Amino acid sequence: MTDRVLAIDGGNSKTAVLLVDSDGKVLAQVRGPGAPPQTVGMKRGLDVFEALAREAAAQAGLSPDEPIATHTAAYLAGADLPREEEELTRAITERGWSKTTFVGNDTFALLRAGTASGGGVAVVCGAGINAVGVARDGRTHRFPALGAISGDWGGGGQLGNDALWHAVRAEDGRGKPTELLPALLAHYGEPSILKVVEKIHFEEIELDPHALCPLVFEVAARGDAVALAQVDRLVEEIVLLATVSMRKLDLMDEPVDVVLGGGVLTNTGETVVGPVRRQILEAAPLANVRLVDVPPVVGAALLGLDTIGASPGAELRLRSAYDDHLPTTTPSTLDVVASG
Repeated sequence: MTDRVLAIDGGNSKTAVLLVDSDGKVLAQVRGPGAPPQTVGMKRGLDVFEALAREAAAQAGLSPDEPIATHTAAYLAGADLPREEEELTRAITERGWSKTTFVGNDTFALLRAGTASGGGVAVVCGAGINAVGVARDGRTHRFPALGAISGDWGGGGQLGNDALWHAVRAEDGRGKPTELLPALLAHYGEPSILKVVEKIHFEEIELDPHALCPLVFEVAARGDAVALAQVDRLVEEIVLLATVSMRKLDLMDEPVDVVLGGGVLTNTGETVVGPVRRQILEAAPLANVRLVDVPPVVGAALLGLDTIGASPGAELRLRSAYDDHLPTTTPSTLDVVASG
């Protein structure tokens, strides 16, 4: 069998899969719904991954009875602790997609996507927030990234929930006036935020904090003090994650890549990235701070190619040939799998 890598970037909101050969040629690429096993359950999450992997195999013209790949490189949101990585590795290995399997946190894929060696620091701010650092000698620094219980703040979900919190308090008098209140009322089409809360409580409407997150930036752009304070705090958290990792690995006074990724960072232009870059450089002047320029699934594929000992040209071929516009697998098939 020709050596192939099955790369999976499993985020909270979407899953991307690449199938590449040992020369870095893209054989197939598919995209589907997010299905973190820690959130939706191990079987349901892996069923989504398998549907995508099988679709990739079909695109590549593989027969159903042959292994999809030599190696599976799965980098998943929610794989935050060694115990979780071990459980996921066992569960994915049992699926028989490839001879070998490696499971890691998706932040490692972001770091590899944004660097030539996989060394440096990566901060992801999408649905949630996390960071990882890798020194040149292989030392790593990670955060538990388990939410509030592990000291985390930030991400689209956090900003959206906080927007509702501020709007409620603005309406009932406990908080400061903020344009977040009329913005959320317009979003929900309701006359009062109390009515919104009531409908959420009775499950008549869904609280989707990720849909509220963009409102924070829209209102902040108009100079609203409450929304600006949220954005400022997000910047502070991102800078903290990066600089703490750098300090733990003794990278503050060295040239180091700091890779930023995730929907909140990539979709807000310089609103967040600008002050983040400025503050990191104030603390670590030799740092190279930049947004990732290819999706993290490319990083997962590169880590897989590293594992199988692919030729040096494989990375260049993958990066140069990669098409950022991933096709979306038929929703009806994957929605059934995801909903169980």
